[in-house]
Amino acid sequence: MPLDASPAHESERLFSLAWLSYQRHYLAVNGRHAQVYPGVVAGLQQFQARGLKLACLTNKPTAFALALLKAKGLDGFFTLTFGGDAFARKKPDPLPLLKTCEALGTAPARTLMIGDSSNDALAARAAGCPVLLVTYGYNHGQPIRAVDADGFTDSLSSLT
Repeated sequence: MPLDASPAHESERLFSLAWLSYQRHYLAVNGRHAQVYPGVVAGLQQFQARGLKLACLTNKPTAFALALLKAKGLDGFFTLTFGGDAFARKKPDPLPLLKTCEALGTAPARTLMIGDSSNDALAARAAGCPVLLVTYGYNHGQPIRAVDADGFTDSLSSLT
């Protein structure tokens, strides 16, 4: 370590290098072992056919989200995509959902949040959006039906 470098400065430098390495490797494997759940494409196609404006709002960094959507053939369904780095705070804070509603030109009370986790439900409740949760997906390994939501679905294709 140079004489003028403090331990804190060295930690920041090493963190920056590690973060860059992580991002490079994550992008290389992003979605490689992931599959789109059954009914997702059909559901998105039905929403699109009805003229609904769709946005993807995730806590995943925007660049990773965009790459994953493209790799899985889902990028054409969303008017907007916002990652966890798009706003000052992430879900479960309502700010990202409120900003997404604003960008879509919709009122929160008329915007359905479809999610897969308690973070999605908490953000929706705090933003004043109705929330529907899919019964598959992330939810931190906890039972999704234990989350406060307006409804649950096993498949997006069953919604229209």
